Amino acid sequence: MGVLNTFLLILWAISAIATIILVLMHSGEGTGVSDMIASSMYNASTGSGIWERNLDRLTMITSIVFGVVVLIMMITFPLGSIG
Repeated sequence: MGVLNTFLLILWAISAIATIILVLMHSGEGTGVSDMIASSMYNASTGSGIWERNLDRLTMITSIVFGVVVLIMMITFPLGSIG
């Protein structure tokens, strides 16, 4: 296994764990971890929208990184290099 594949596997594992954690932090129907955190950090009426928006952005970023890494690994996995 090449250096590229080792790096991709580490990045893949980190993005997978981060995506799982971020998805679990999303609120379902007004209850969830994000609501508990937002209400404890800010006033319940202000700040929760900002928290949810940032949580959405982070979830999208980690999901995109996960998908891109999987696609690159599909191309490079047997040899560890492109080509």
